[in-house]
Amino acid sequence: MAANDTRYFVFDIESVADGDLVSRLRYPGDGLAPGKAIAKYRRELMEENGKDFIPYTFQLPISLVIAKVAKDLSLQDLIALDEKQSRPHEIVRLFWEGWRKYQRPRLVTFNGRGFDMPLLELCAFRYGIPIPDWFAEDARNFDQPRYRYNTGAHFDLHEWLTNTGAARFVGGLSLAANLIGKPGKTEVAGHMVQDLWDEGKTAEIHDYCRGDVLDTYFIFLRSRVLAGDIDLKREHALIERAREWIESRAEESPGLARYLAAWGDWRSPF
Repeated sequence: MAANDTRYFVFDIESVADGDLVSRLRYPGDGLAPGKAIAKYRRELMEENGKDFIPYTFQLPISLVIAKVAKDLSLQDLIALDEKQSRPHEIVRLFWEGWRKYQRPRLVTFNGRGFDMPLLELCAFRYGIPIPDWFAEDARNFDQPRYRYNTGAHFDLHEWLTNTGAARFVGGLSLAANLIGKPGKTEVAGHMVQDLWDEGKTAEIHDYCRGDVLDTYFIFLRSRVLAGDIDLKREHALIERAREWIESRAEESPGLARYLAAWGDWRSPF
């Protein structure tokens, strides 16, 4: 498939804490092993705010799934970067190189402006990966891809749904997916990723990430209905085409099989 046929990267990241970094910065001099440092930090966060998710500044990506989407909004492919080894530095390198190779497709995320992109930028900083075409510092600020309101370069569905943070979107990606008949969160949720990683269940993490990306893709299609880019008939055709694509690969992918098992069809009330 030619790179110029792909106009969108719909993607999501799953990440885990960098235990060495947590130990060194949060508990200097305590000599805590990485796992114990992570566990201690999670306990402190849970006591403070009822959630134990460690901030992205201490995180490393271990799964990044991209849905390649064509100009006509059809699903082309679904890939997990460095799936067999889940190396953070390779995931980050492959993402930025792929974005450039595919001629800087429009990025589509759900809350990617608040998490996924800052993490990818920080990891590029950490690993010394140049991304001048993302920063584009010589361009006018509103033409720079990372500019918050440049939705042509990065379309964050969470920001779109909340009018750039004017409202709270309680329920997140899972709620948005369920409103249009798609699975949303099933057996795995984001807060479980660290524990799955510690247990060596990498395949389950990649499958979870695939499901989130598919949900994001279908939410993106519905956003294009609201924006007037496509009508419901075209959306239905694209969904059916995507379902056929998923079905053709479900026998070899337990994650896709589970996604299909939880599939629902949206029905118009009119």
